[in-house]
Amino acid sequence: MDWNIGYLPPDKWRGHVLPIGYTSRDYYDVRVENFDIHIERRPFPGPVVHSPEEHDFPDRLYLPHWEHACAWGVVEGGELLAAIETEAEIWSNRLRVTELWVSERLRRRGLGHELMAIAKERARLERRRAVILETQSCNTAAIDFYRSEGFGLIGLDTCCYSNRDIARREVRLELGWFPPERTPVPVGDIVIRPERQEDGLAVEQLIRRAFWNKYAPGCTEHYLMHVMRKHPDYLPEISRVAEVGGVVVGVIAYTLSRLAGPAGEFEAVTFGPLGVSPEYQGRGIGSALVRSTLPLARAAGYPAVIITGEPDYYRRMGFRDCAEYGITTPDGSNFPAFMALELVPGALSKMKGKYFCSPVYDLAEDGAARSYDAAF
Repeated sequence: MDWNIGYLPPDKWRGHVLPIGYTSRDYYDVRVENFDIHIERRPFPGPVVHSPEEHDFPDRLYLPHWEHACAWGVVEGGELLAAIETEAEIWSNRLRVTELWVSERLRRRGLGHELMAIAKERARLERRRAVILETQSCNTAAIDFYRSEGFGLIGLDTCCYSNRDIARREVRLELGWFPPERTPVPVGDIVIRPERQEDGLAVEQLIRRAFWNKYAPGCTEHYLMHVMRKHPDYLPEISRVAEVGGVVVGVIAYTLSRLAGPAGEFEAVTFGPLGVSPEYQGRGIGSALVRSTLPLARAAGYPAVIITGEPDYYRRMGFRDCAEYGITTPDGSNFPAFMALELVPGALSKMKGKYFCSPVYDLAEDGAARSYDAAF
């Protein structure tokens, strides 16, 4: 069944109570003997019921201590019927599922699987190394579901809720799911070529899929590509698409930019969007697009490339912080994602100043992008 799962904005859903409860007929018996751990599924003498009312602090969305929380759910007639919330655990580069709830009348219809797919996709987009979550040893229905989703035991805490968690048969279990390894596409299978007119819609569709919910709910990058092609700053002569097996799976789009400082004004180039179809991300398509177009930009006479991107990724291709070259944003600031690459050695030492991107990037405002997105 196709569920209408949408983003739950915090300004509307912060503090919303999730009535999480369950009935269990068995549990996982945890025994710890020195450093030996034994876990065995056993039946309760009778059904054990856990209700939302028994907790002093019920489950709520967007609690203050989750600083990077995002939530999605099913809303009908203003009523929330299912939800999943994730929190980016920055220090360990993992994504934690902090809440997962489906109302009783919608259970056993595949909705939990669809919600968990959102968390897994979020982890892939953010390049998290794992999706993790917490459950209790007595919640065997939840454990069975998580195992069916590919989660395995990664740890436990025998005194998380009380000093008698083992005796109470309510031990905190930590479960984890690890994204499958992605094998690089052989270089000989990647065709880098100019975009053709007939590629237009397919390119915008792949950009939409590549950026959807990546930096913010939804995305505007596909609309940016749509308006960029008609702008005088667009550089189709060095922009390229990547094709695998006759299908366009990636795109890099270049525009003119400029640097203004004490020595005058200088032209540079900027690329973005750089998008790759989700099934091909992490397989060398993006780096192939960058590495194949930088020589084109150099041959066209441009001295440098200025971008905003993921520092760890672009440093591997020679990009450095703009601050090292004395380059700032128009307001005089710098940040790690603001990066530059010299196409002509020493060029940026003469071009210190403020960076100005093409005004085409200002055209991709949310309102216009949302209207355009309605056609997808």
